[in-house]
Amino acid sequence: MQFALNEDQIAVRDMARAFAAEKIAPHALEWDEKKHFPVDVMREAAGLGIGGIYIKDDVGGSAMTRFDAALIFEALATGCPTTSAFISIHNMVSWMIDAYGNDTQRHTWLPKLCTMELIASYCLTEPGAGSDAAALRTRAVRDGDHYVLNGQKQFISGAGSTDLLVAMVRTGGDGPGGVSTVVVDGKTPGVSFGANERKMGWNAQPTRAVIFENARVPVANRLGEEGIGFKIAMAGLDGGRLNIAACSLGGAQSALDKALAYMRDRKAFGKRLDEFQALQFKIADMATELEAARTFLWRAAAALDRKDPDASMLCAMAKRFGTDVGFEVANQALQLHGGYGYLSEYGVEKIVRDLRVHQILEGTNEIMRLIVSRKLIEGAR
Repeated sequence: MQFALNEDQIAVRDMARAFAAEKIAPHALEWDEKKHFPVDVMREAAGLGIGGIYIKDDVGGSAMTRFDAALIFEALATGCPTTSAFISIHNMVSWMIDAYGNDTQRHTWLPKLCTMELIASYCLTEPGAGSDAAALRTRAVRDGDHYVLNGQKQFISGAGSTDLLVAMVRTGGDGPGGVSTVVVDGKTPGVSFGANERKMGWNAQPTRAVIFENARVPVANRLGEEGIGFKIAMAGLDGGRLNIAACSLGGAQSALDKALAYMRDRKAFGKRLDEFQALQFKIADMATELEAARTFLWRAAAALDRKDPDASMLCAMAKRFGTDVGFEVANQALQLHGGYGYLSEYGVEKIVRDLRVHQILEGTNEIMRLIVSRKLIEGAR
């Protein structure tokens, strides 16, 4: 039972928190405003072992746990949820290669992924296949030693600026059993990218469509056998859901900290804001919700580490609860700032914008409820 962190876990968390404070937080507002993708800073983070957190050490990974990752991503997100979230996606893709790739694939790609010399994108969603991911239509037709890819992926983080695309493609019939996973070089002829989407938040990482037009990809780039791609995608998302919940908690904690500092300095009706009981109760509730979500996240991460039969359900629960709580706490922190919270220079409105999408990506929170309810109903039969 994990109710306190050991010395190693505290050191990992504090290392990531210090990096976020020094290298990320001072630039987060500028990156958001200029839509700057901070690859150089992410590579610095990779130098601390953050580029391959739970990748095996024979290919340069840090060989840490999902629990460690949750601590790291929450800490990084105190500096910028968007940057932390992209590093999370990169780690998720790297893990898919580590877990399902053969020895040649692992040693070809993972050493450079762990240093973030190579950066990776996860390509599952399509214009007509979001929550119903098993309905994806991007087709990969075998032609000798290559697949010929045609189709389009949508809402792909980092697309156009990353080196590798791990794409779920249809090599067989309809449904999840017809899906395979291939690693695509981003410079492959026939691969192109849409315009950088104009978004509510997450501006410090590009989001584009990925378009395949007769793009030839070696069969040797397929992860595992044909037909297990949907399984690979879903396994990756279990950890991705934990990570995005952690990013929500880190962003929300930062927003709460900003609110507390503001309440200490701001006066109204002759008193500091933090002397009003109604506002004291508000911040107590916000902190309690965050602590409850954090405790749940730790439980789910520990379950995934030990391969608990209920791990997927717990990851879905933690994602739903953590991202809902994170957004609500950040939104309340903005409210506590009054009109100043709506100004970009205070940094709270950016956190609110960034955290809103966490309730949608890695599976919408409605889909998280579906995963949980199906597991419960199945267990009751």
